[in-house]
Amino acid sequence: MIRAGCALLAVLVAVALLAAGWFAFGWYGSGPVEEETTFIVSSGSSLTSVAQQLEEEGHIHSASAFLLRAKLLGSSDPIKAGEFLLPAGASPSQILDSFQHGEVIRRFVTIPEGMPSVLVHERLMAEPLLTGEIPVPEEGTILPESYDFERGESRAAVLARMQEAMSRTLAELWPTKGPRSMVTTPQEAVILASIVEKETGVPGERGMVAGLYTNRLRQGIRLQADPTIIYPITRGRPLGRRIRQSEIDAVNDYNTYSMAGLPRAPITNPGRASIAAVLNPDATDALYMVADGSGGHAFGATLEEHNANVERWYALRRERGEM
Repeated sequence: MIRAGCALLAVLVAVALLAAGWFAFGWYGSGPVEEETTFIVSSGSSLTSVAQQLEEEGHIHSASAFLLRAKLLGSSDPIKAGEFLLPAGASPSQILDSFQHGEVIRRFVTIPEGMPSVLVHERLMAEPLLTGEIPVPEEGTILPESYDFERGESRAAVLARMQEAMSRTLAELWPTKGPRSMVTTPQEAVILASIVEKETGVPGERGMVAGLYTNRLRQGIRLQADPTIIYPITRGRPLGRRIRQSEIDAVNDYNTYSMAGLPRAPITNPGRASIAAVLNPDATDALYMVADGSGGHAFGATLEEHNANVERWYALRRERGEM
């Protein structure tokens, strides 16, 4: 009897060990997916709904088994929303740990400083991982920056973040407006900053260009900014040719050659640095500028200085065979 009892106990122990091993292997053993894949945990998802999704997509064999093992063997930490990269053969244990403690895949769309709204619209519409339609946003309402998004997120949601970022930036910068500035509203700051953004690609010149245009506004001199001629023609796209005299003479709400003061609206989406520049422009007596051949500009306080700078620019262009 004793021998029979010992044998039965040994069998039970062996069965228990086999069952425990099977249970543990179902948690720590390799999963069925043979390739690296991504998986999206939607915002507000429960572990139960995620388990069902994992089963439906073939990442695990059984949602109920996954939930049971997660309860007994896994961490009780909450899962995060987002897109996750799951390695080939990821075990249920690895999958849960990824959702609880792993890094969410971050995808970005970048809006460069000075990108007009028509091109912002094209960039968002061309992003295949975003969804839905959006209109072309109003010019000057987008803050140029890099924005992260989730696969399947709506373009409208990403656009709203871009516009909220501009609103926050204006609210932050407007109180820093200095005594030299000539803009009287945040919208005027964006309008003038959009001209500064289009007039120079040299970061160190922004304050100087802003100072020049501030001087012109203060003295009632027309801004005569070439980008304001081009904007009504292309809505921010490159013109691709020289400006015609008829376009210089055109009368509209943007052309600062034929009107005094600021255009009626921005001509692009200016970055934070350009907005800051028009709120605190450099102290300068400059009223004129012309390209200097190095990517920047030569500035002049008088027409005589400007004409001399223009002659140097023309001479350089002749040397380069451009004239």
